Formats: sequence, structure tokens, C-alpha cells
Amino acid sequence: MKSRTTRSLIAAILTFGASLFGQVRLSDTPAAHQISAWLAAFNSGDRATYLAFLQKNYPERAKEIDAAMGFRTQTGGFDLKQAGECSATKCSAIVQEHDSNQFARMTVEVDAADPHVIKSFELRAIPRPAEFLIPRMTEAEALKAFRANLDQAAAADRFSGAALVAKNGKPIFTAVYGMADREKKIPNKLDTKFRIGSMNKMFTATAVLQLEQAGKINLNDPLGKYLPDYPNKDVAAKVTIHQLLTHTGGTGDFFGPEFDKHRLELRTLQDYVKLYGDRALGFEPGSRWEYSNYGFLLLGLVVEKASGQDYYDYVREHILKPAGMNSTDSLPEDQPVSDRSVGYTKIDSPAWRPNMDTLPYRGTSAGGGYSTGEDLLAFANGLESHKLLDVKHVDLLTTGKVETPRGGSKYAYGFSDEVSADGARCFGHGGGAPGMNGELKICPQSGYVIAVLANMDPQAASNAADFIAARLPKN
Repeated sequence: MKSRTTRSLIAAILTFGASLFGQVRLSDTPAAHQISAWLAAFNSGDRATYLAFLQKNYPERAKEIDAAMGFRTQTGGFDLKQAGECSATKCSAIVQEHDSNQFARMTVEVDAADPHVIKSFELRAIPRPAEFLIPRMTEAEALKAFRANLDQAAAADRFSGAALVAKNGKPIFTAVYGMADREKKIPNKLDTKFRIGSMNKMFTATAVLQLEQAGKINLNDPLGKYLPDYPNKDVAAKVTIHQLLTHTGGTGDFFGPEFDKHRLELRTLQDYVKLYGDRALGFEPGSRWEYSNYGFLLLGLVVEKASGQDYYDYVREHILKPAGMNSTDSLPEDQPVSDRSVGYTKIDSPAWRPNMDTLPYRGTSAGGGYSTGEDLLAFANGLESHKLLDVKHVDLLTTGKVETPRGGSKYAYGFSDEVSADGARCFGHGGGAPGMNGELKICPQSGYVIAVLANMDPQAASNAADFIAARLPKN
């Protein structure tokens, strides 16, 4: 599609809107027109078309064109599903990714004066609305549909990785796609190790609950009881272990310019404290939820203090080994790891490239290790068989405690606790960063466990996991 002006894009959306978006119509307001024009430009998949739209209507985002086109490739564009409230200057709508089950709420605010330039644009993932509920299938039908979905995604270069579905602790479906190393032509295998991003938080939270079960940690204690020399005394005195586990402590993130500057110097958990330990709280602890990688970094140090062991040694001895997870760890990037895949990213790049220049020196208690689908199933089995924690503490670990911005989801302790619109509950955690994506879903009502790992950008694995979770029998 050739480049068009915004006015011609609006005209185009009015003429073929019914075929592209079904019968959904937005209001006749400037803000609604900008939503329609954005959808037409973005969905075109044409870089020049989308860049021209941004330059005219949202100039501050024009510099992010490469990342935006990578996002277009990941999503396949968006289909308008439901009109929201619209005024002259602000409009919302419900959309769905064309290539996945993921729904989102789009909100656009525009300047009141012509040409109504976009002032703010938000696209927030939401659970699938009840009116768009996907009918449940039989197990055989769901797994057949899952394989077809993965085949299609892999053929379009939207999925490279491994997928596993288990029932009552035993695998009933496995599939592997793509290359672990594109340069060396090494294919992914079921035992290929994939970087798992924030999925490590499940191991950290399990470690904390093991120590609580042993009487060595009190979840209501302040951080300072375990880290008395922590630089910021306000943080040490106010933030509790419970708040760190639930992302309600106000401790913030560590990714950003400072991390990029010191990425390879951050070799130990204590190195992060040296860099970020003087930082003030982002908000009053307990007042709200905000995802905090740094909070889970601090929990790794709490584990060390309470157990008397190095964090990595503790996790190996008390979680990985008892669960039988022989292919999971967080060894440094400069140490050879057999069968570990190369991650590939299109973030800030028009073509796939290795993600080596984005990786930390090693994974931490906040994330960044590696695992396999079979090991993640072993972890799920270790929890459900109470090999890692007793019944009371598994429930404490995995039961949602705090509402998150994603409706239908509560955050537990290092686990997300989600209930679908039709009442199916699954808990687990995802992980994502440039060149890596993973998802573990443990569904206690039905006995299913879903583990999907990908050596490419989000949401490759998450979309696949969501697809099968929505279709399997819920009981």
C-alpha cells in the first residue's frame, strides 16, 4: 500500500471499514477519526504509510518506527471489536490482535484544535471480554487446534521454540519449531534451554516461602530486618517482605539507562544494591501495585541472609534438585551452557538479530535464567505434589492477593493468579525481554499444565499459551 495522508486514510476506513472491522462503528468525532486512521495506517504493514501517519499526527512517536514495525509483525495488526466511550477529544475502543487471542483497550486523546494531533495513546492488554468468549473444545480438538496454530505461527516466523501440555503431571502434547542458532543452523529441540526472563520470580518466591515455612522469614517483617545495612533507611524501614513479593513496595525497576550503562558490571545481587540502593521509594508501600524487578532482586538477598547460603546455591539445592529440574540455572553469559538457544529480536531492528547486547551478565532473583518445558513441568509437579512446600504454603504462594491493571488477574507471591471469563483458574508466570519469551500456566481445576518457551520477542510464547488455555476443557 502506498503512503497516504491522514484524510485519505480516514476516507479509506469509512469505505472499507465494514469489511475490515465487521459492523463495529466508532463515533463521528476527531478522537474517533484518529483511532480509525491509526488502525488503517498500522494495519497496512507498510512502513512508509505508518511513518507518514506518525509524522503528521503523533510526531514524538515517529522516532520509534522500527520498534513499531516489529510490534506490527508480532501482532499482525489489530481488529476493532467494540466501540467505547468517545468525546470530541478522547475515545476508547476494544481491539484484538489479528494473529492472537489477545485483546486490548485502545485509548486516544487528541488536541482540541484542528488538525487534532494525538496527545496521548495507550494500548493496554485486557482479558478476553465475556461476550467474545472462545468455546471450550474437547481435549483432542484443542490440541489439534493448538498444533495448527503453532504451525501457522512458525510458518510466518512468529514462533520459534517449544510447547508442552501436560495432564495430571504427564505430557500429552509436545511440539518444537525453529532454530536455536540461525547462523549455525541448529534446530530447537524439546531439551533446548531457553532464557525465561521474569519466570525466575516463581523460584525466588518459592524460596522465600520455604524459609517462611521453616520459621526463618516473617512475611510482615521490614526489609531492614534482613538487610540492616541497606543504604536507603526509609526503604529498609517501611517495605515488608509481603510487599516485595506482591510488587506493592514502591521499589521500582532497575532496567533503563543506568542498567544499560552498567549492564556487564552488575555481576552479583549486591552490585545492584550499590547502584540503586540510595534510590527513594516510588510511592508509599502498600498503596498500589507496580511491577518491580528491583523488589525481587532484593528478595534474593533476603534469601541469602535468612538461609546463610548464596542465592543461586539455595535455589539449586532446595528447588531445582528436589523438583528434578536438571536443565535450569542462571549461569553467567560468559560460561558455556550446552544446548542453550540464541535469542533473536526485532526490537529496534527491521530484521532478526541476536540479543546478546541486551543480556545481563547473569540472571538474578528477578529473572534472566534459562530452562526447558520439561523442567517447568517438573517445577509445577513439585509444587502440586507438595515436594517443595506444604499444602498451606503452596496456597499462600499461588493465591492472588493484589489486583493488577489486567482485569481478571491478581498477583500472588511471584505468581499471577488468573480466572478467565468462564471461570477457569490458572496460576503461573510469564517472562519476556528482547529475544526471549516464556509462559507457565498451572490449571488446578482441570489438571493441565502449559509450558511454552520461545527464543524470540514477546508475545510469541505468551500468545501460544493463551491460545491453548482458552480452548482446553476447564474441568
